[in-house]
Amino acid sequence: QPQLVESGGGLVQSGGSLRLSCAASGFSVNYYAITWFRQAPGKEREGVSCITHGRTDYSASVRGRFTIFRGSADNAVNLQMDSLKPEDSGTYFCARARQSFGPCVFDTSEYNYWGQGTPVTVSS
Repeated sequence: QPQLVESGGGLVQSGGSLRLSCAASGFSVNYYAITWFRQAPGKEREGVSCITHGRTDYSASVRGRFTIFRGSADNAVNLQMDSLKPEDSGTYFCARARQSFGPCVFDTSEYNYWGQGTPVTVSS
């Protein structure tokens, strides 16, 4: 059974950095699109960054500040978040796409395995 476990969230000041990790088991992250979503209280879940075979994608709000990459020695997808802003606060989830070798999309219905989330709070 595929599983995803996020870690790395926490409290950071505005302008700071955090690195989130999404540890996968039961499948290889090299074969599926993995996307980071986030959800702030009272708001819809939104796509932040995606990685798939040969491609990465970012939402406009994080492009140039966040970097998504696969772990070199483990079955994980990491999200390096720099120049953090208070509006980046929320719970961050990683998710695996339904189809192998599929495209990067920010539609939650295209993902059928989700982690439990890790909270990120950016103070001003």
